[in-house]
Amino acid sequence: MVLVVGRALAQALQQEFAASQAAAGTWGRAGHQCAAASSLPSLRLWEAQQVLSASKLSRKEIQKSYEHLFKVNNRSIGGSFYLQSKVVRAKERLEEELRIQVSEDRDRFPH
Repeated sequence: MVLVVGRALAQALQQEFAASQAAAGTWGRAGHQCAAASSLPSLRLWEAQQVLSASKLSRKEIQKSYEHLFKVNNRSIGGSFYLQSKVVRAKERLEEELRIQVSEDRDRFPH
């Protein structure tokens, strides 16, 4: 039984590594396009918003939720490294979306 779980875990880790490598390659070629960012295999925008319980894209709301969830999922207090990692990825995804929006706004409304 333990051997089966170990093999499944190893296979899941290999798939995750392959997906992250593919995402890194896709992201490098995609540029700053909202549609391309939303299609990354890591986290989609709506998933990141769910993880951080962020109903709107606000730096303040994202940071507050991130700090709380990162702290409560700390392994030293019995939290989950997996969930803590999801929180970090969600924050990164939402911050990237904010950067994209700012860039698009600058393109639409030049000074």
